Amino acid sequence: MSVSMAESELFLNRELSWLEFNARVLEEARDPRRPLLERLKFLAIFSSNADEFFMIRVAGLQQRDPNEVSSSESGDRMTTAQILSGISTRTHQLVADQYRLLREEVLPGLQKEGLQLLRAGDVTGRDAERLDHHFARDIQPVLTPMAIDPAHPFPHIQNRQLYIATMLRAKGQNRLRAPKICLGIVPVPGLLSRFVRVPPEGAGDAFVTLEDLIARHLETLFGGFEAKEWTVFRLTRDQDFELSEQDSEDLVKQIQSELAKRRRGQEVRLEIGMGATDRLKEALFRQFNLQTDDIYEVDGPLNLAAFWSWVALPGYAPLREPARTPQVSERVHRHKGDLFSLIRSGDVLLHHPYESFETVVEFIEQAAADPNVLALKQTLYRAGRNSPIVTALARAAERDKQVTVLIELQARFDEEANIEWARTLERAGAHVVYGLPGLKTHCKVSTVVRRDPDRLRRYVHLSSGNYNPTTARIYTDVSLMTCDEVLGEDAAALFDMMTGYVQPVRWNKMRVAPHGLREWVIETIDRERAHCLAGRPARIVAKLNALVDSDVIRALYRASRAGVPIDLIVRGICCLRPGLAGTSENIRVRSIVGRYLEHSRIFYFANGGANDVYVSSADWMPRNFDRRVEIVFPIEDERLKTRFIDEVLASALLDDFNVRVLRSDGSYERLNGTFNAHEVLEKLASGAGRTFSLPSREARPVQPVSPSPAPAPATPAVS
Repeated sequence: MSVSMAESELFLNRELSWLEFNARVLEEARDPRRPLLERLKFLAIFSSNADEFFMIRVAGLQQRDPNEVSSSESGDRMTTAQILSGISTRTHQLVADQYRLLREEVLPGLQKEGLQLLRAGDVTGRDAERLDHHFARDIQPVLTPMAIDPAHPFPHIQNRQLYIATMLRAKGQNRLRAPKICLGIVPVPGLLSRFVRVPPEGAGDAFVTLEDLIARHLETLFGGFEAKEWTVFRLTRDQDFELSEQDSEDLVKQIQSELAKRRRGQEVRLEIGMGATDRLKEALFRQFNLQTDDIYEVDGPLNLAAFWSWVALPGYAPLREPARTPQVSERVHRHKGDLFSLIRSGDVLLHHPYESFETVVEFIEQAAADPNVLALKQTLYRAGRNSPIVTALARAAERDKQVTVLIELQARFDEEANIEWARTLERAGAHVVYGLPGLKTHCKVSTVVRRDPDRLRRYVHLSSGNYNPTTARIYTDVSLMTCDEVLGEDAAALFDMMTGYVQPVRWNKMRVAPHGLREWVIETIDRERAHCLAGRPARIVAKLNALVDSDVIRALYRASRAGVPIDLIVRGICCLRPGLAGTSENIRVRSIVGRYLEHSRIFYFANGGANDVYVSSADWMPRNFDRRVEIVFPIEDERLKTRFIDEVLASALLDDFNVRVLRSDGSYERLNGTFNAHEVLEKLASGAGRTFSLPSREARPVQPVSPSPAPAPATPAVS
């Protein structure tokens, strides 16, 4: 369906919406209610997010024709040039705000608490002597100073590595016939600690940056030259790649080849320290094929993601959120850890990180050790570097169980780790497959076939999140452990499809992408519309990471026009405009950004009073519907359904502490209340919290959102 210009105004641009998500991350760093090291953490997260955004999304846009209209995925119809201009304007604003927060609030606040960042030039006396000794002994041997002239070409600049650039002026005669003036480059080694402790012991901690300490010794490194002008710079390169699996007999080799090409990806962004002279900037900028808008001058250390090391410093407990321990559910305790007995007694809901992911790890470990287990089948997308689940699967294979693992080699930035896990599992005797050509396997499924006293039985774990114990402590996800026969059949059919191209005759309870998942979502939304028009109970509550697909957004608009109350809890990108008269006045969109990363995908449909609940691995995005293997599965146990509706979703709708509400112009307004869903759910998991119910649309205790102006007739505004 083509999108008219009038209709295009109903959609927000995907990339500019993502920038507003990162703006909400930055807002957490601005929040004085958060402890100082937590604010520093959000500054670091903002930088990490921006890096990936430039390496993937901006890099892709820069390769397009400037006049090309954006794809119809989100329906906004902006040109590439308009999108890139909007990205540049908004990102420069956000980066300036990020560094202002660091300079004026976070670092001064930390200094008062005894944690400070010094300039190397300000360290004097015995402390300076010790720093100089440390430099000579532990840093200088690793450094490679490079003078740039016709005999010494400009070096290849690695993606996201720090470099020092300096203008060099020869002192008198130089026997090596060096030029009088030239550019000097010093790579800052990434394997060395970014922050160097100032030697004295005592109350508090003081550091200088590694690049600042190196710059203090530039004239030592470049003997015979003066080095009066210097700055630090960092280049971001295109890190995306596309595979042509039909042309490759070995997917692993093709991915390894593409990973090697990443090192020479196209330049995308240049970050440079504030205060460089025009002469130094000119000498540097001409080395890169970048526009002025692609250059970011910052007043502070480059790459604030390095401050994660400060967040983890020992001590400083008052400057962090209190440590919290994921709980083991009472049902698990009652079954004394026998998870197969537990699952046979009824479906098990786990809500991470409030409930421990160790229960999932133990499920795989018990299966690996149990002599009655005959087979294990597992999908792995992002398992992490030290995976107890992969270790357990390898042990199971070594014990001659039938182990099949579908590893997604194209999980972005986890490719190398996943290749290593694939080799480990193959050496152990597991059957490893890499999925279907042209599709990423993003669904999260584990199946165990066990010989029980009465019969063979499938035990299935289904989840919205990855099999990664590290991220499970900071991502909110939900998972189901069940031995439901029909779901077990669907899980078996899913693995048959992925390993043997077996097309199932039908899906019983699951819905699977790319085979009709978009159509199912739209049909289910349209069903709520029909219920509403017939006077039956109708309501939609959907919790997602991203809402982009224009066909699904149109279906939500149709439902809104019919009067269906719709609540969308969308952490990141949202291309739907809520609150438009005659189109989306019955739709409310909120984003939760707080201590934990909201990652679960949960859908509630009133369905005439049946109250259907589904969990999914998929966001409502074209890539999830068309280019990934994804699943949606129902929650049918009434006890668990109540937990989803009156605990997980209700807390998200009641939250007014971590929430921003989307306005129709694309901006977000923060609610500054006291109901913190993350804290409330922690208390519920520990048994110390009170229960509550899904609020009605008429009685939702949230602050009103200021009215926003009607959207402009041109491109969507970003503010």
